[in-house]
Amino acid sequence: MSLLNQLFNRGILGAKCKTCLNLAIARIKLLQNKRDNQLKLMRKEIAQFLHAGQEAIARIRVEHVIREHNTWAAYEILEMFCEFVLVRVPVLDSQKECPLELREAVASIIFAAPRCSDLPDLLHVRTLFAAKYGKEFIAAASELRPDTSVNRTIIEKLSVSAPSAGVRLKVLKEIAQEYNVAWDSSKTEAEFSKSPEDLLNGPKPVPSAALSRAPSKQDPPEHPPSSKAHPIMSTDNKLGVQYQQSQSPGMPLLGSEGTAPSVKDCNIAHVSDPKMETIPHSSRPQSSDILERAQAAIAAADRASAAARAAAELVNVKFGSLKVEESKS
Repeated sequence: MSLLNQLFNRGILGAKCKTCLNLAIARIKLLQNKRDNQLKLMRKEIAQFLHAGQEAIARIRVEHVIREHNTWAAYEILEMFCEFVLVRVPVLDSQKECPLELREAVASIIFAAPRCSDLPDLLHVRTLFAAKYGKEFIAAASELRPDTSVNRTIIEKLSVSAPSAGVRLKVLKEIAQEYNVAWDSSKTEAEFSKSPEDLLNGPKPVPSAALSRAPSKQDPPEHPPSSKAHPIMSTDNKLGVQYQQSQSPGMPLLGSEGTAPSVKDCNIAHVSDPKMETIPHSSRPQSSDILERAQAAIAAADRASAAARAAAELVNVKFGSLKVEESKS
């Protein structure tokens, strides 16, 4: 007879399912009492934070209160479903398919079992249902497929998504009213009304009014060029012009070695030009003083190099005479 029951999927639940359901019901009652005390303490702490003006901490703590309250409500529904299935275990044993009146309760237990870590007995019940109705039935309830009938309140209460701003504000007002806290919720409402900044799409664009006007062609430049040219550059340009004028029309503009003329060459050409000598000093270019200083510097450098060579030769002569005296002695 037992073999026939196993062939027709009958008698698989039996006493094991009743034992697991009884343990789950007892554990849910214990957890409900414990969670009630925790919720009272947490709500009292939030009231103290609101009274002290620490609204930022209260806004964070209220999420935990809401989550604990949702779990408490889901456990209450699960306790009712467990008691309902416990009474109908013989009906489940007698039929191959899950009865329609028990489908919501069975599917809700299957869905909630892996999401309620405090209730390991529900996992054993889920395993028994998998042996009775197959893995496809378990997968349909776990994945919330359209053909399943999981309780919508359990789906909402066991959701891991964060509570909305409206729900958090409502609970905060309820706590403040419960503990008679004179709390102004305008600051929290303004904080909740802020839209979160999207950091993935980059920084927000700067308004066009804040941008400075792009400079046009008619606008004067910020740093106008000085009307006075650099003295060295102007001197070089004048030297080039003077050297060009000093050359004959058929003579190329080259130095003594076939290269471009240097500043020294230009200075010599400028001094040796008879035309320039006939020009009065008052009418000469202003660069004549600079040229005279450059020529004086070059002459001083030549004298310094000549003195250095003479000193080196004197040292060599003295060093040679010392060597001769040493060899004689």
